[in-house]
Amino acid sequence: MRKSGILMHISSLPSPWGIGTLGAESKKFIDFLAKSGQSYWQVLPVSPTGYGDSPYQSFSSYAGNPYFIDLDTLNEWGLLERCEYYEINWGNDHEHTDFGLLYENRFKVLRKAAKRLLQAESPEFNDFCSTSAFWLDDYALFMALKESYGGVSWNEWESALRFREECAINEARQRLSSEIDFYKVVQFLFFRQWNAFKGYAAEKGISIIGDIPIYVAPDSADVWSNPCLFMLDENLMPIDVAGCPPDAYTATGQLWGNPLYNWDEIKKDGYSWWISRIKHQFDLYDVLRIDHFRGLDEFYTIPFGSQTAEYGTWRKGPGMDLFYAIKNALGEKQIIAEDLGFLNDSVRKLLRDSGFPGMKVLQFAFDRREDSDYLPHNFPRNCVAYTSTHDNNTIVGWFNSAPTGDVKKAFDYLRIHEDESVAKAILCSLWGSVADLAIAPMQDLLELDESARMNTPSTLGGNWQWRMNPSTDLSDISAWLKHITELYGR
Repeated sequence: MRKSGILMHISSLPSPWGIGTLGAESKKFIDFLAKSGQSYWQVLPVSPTGYGDSPYQSFSSYAGNPYFIDLDTLNEWGLLERCEYYEINWGNDHEHTDFGLLYENRFKVLRKAAKRLLQAESPEFNDFCSTSAFWLDDYALFMALKESYGGVSWNEWESALRFREECAINEARQRLSSEIDFYKVVQFLFFRQWNAFKGYAAEKGISIIGDIPIYVAPDSADVWSNPCLFMLDENLMPIDVAGCPPDAYTATGQLWGNPLYNWDEIKKDGYSWWISRIKHQFDLYDVLRIDHFRGLDEFYTIPFGSQTAEYGTWRKGPGMDLFYAIKNALGEKQIIAEDLGFLNDSVRKLLRDSGFPGMKVLQFAFDRREDSDYLPHNFPRNCVAYTSTHDNNTIVGWFNSAPTGDVKKAFDYLRIHEDESVAKAILCSLWGSVADLAIAPMQDLLELDESARMNTPSTLGGNWQWRMNPSTDLSDISAWLKHITELYGR
């Protein structure tokens, strides 16, 4: 069935508290989607942000982002007084997130809420700790230890804790018990609010599309608590790390630095770690996009310590063996494969065998030198078509900066007149395509330029900050979006 939706991360919602949250504005956005005839809201990973404030570099692939906990809701629950967060400086720019201010101030406020909840001795909290213990215990200890070490990476901790020696771990649990409880409360508050958010979306007929990074961050509870599942040496340092080889866009490739999976070890127990991770994602989302899908067919390995990604090698991944195991354990699940970038026949075969829809990004379609699989007349039905993604410029930004010949091809293909909206023409082209699902980032729906870009890959600083202006009037946009959705049968 033909459907459509909007991509906007939770952090990009309007909010007086420095970043978008799971509060009233999230419900207003769900109402906007429903009123506009949409079926999906796509978000980025909602796990805690780590290095570079990226949702793709998290301290845990299970935990929720503390910044998304809505403070007004905590006030309604009797866990905060208004004066405890109203008088704090969360930043003066309502269209960008100041992660520095959040880091300095948010946890001070959350500690007050956590103290009140712990004093109340909540049975609901105790149940959450029990059912989530399989990941929560290690995560809360990891974060408490990390704080006690001044925030440094776990591979800089003392040897006994790095290697998780039983006596050292038991001593740390006792010594840091109050901090461990704090981090558990924060997760309880996040998931309580998330479940209410997801329930409201379901009531309004909106399904949530989530995103799972294929790799986990090197400085994470995932690696610290499961070192045997990763390619680490005897000192628990990476042997090789993840990235992408040089291409037409990056002369030295992309050096991500994530530790690589030890697939032989992971396979020994039937991929239980991956199955658990995927199951948890479907507790959060209705549909899951797997980032860097091609890495499950073949993955690029770069020697640890390399300064660039130029001298790596390709190795075989688990392929369909992993997806058979996931299907046997969890049943049929709705998965989107992020299959962008260089694809060979082996990756294409994995995509066909899995049956998952791949991605088509219209912004990539207009290279004047060649025909493209990203042009709508070449789309298969089983795909998800995007105007752009979180890693691209906005549509307006692309038209402002792309080569003249590419822009001319886009104008010719889309039959755009000089005085017409290029963003709306792109949306109409996607909504009218044969793709089963069409998605547009909110920035493209708002016709924003490059200043609203979410992320520029391989750069550090200035990313992940965009927020929708709280004064934005969505009434006309909603009417137009509903019109084209009905017009093209979505």
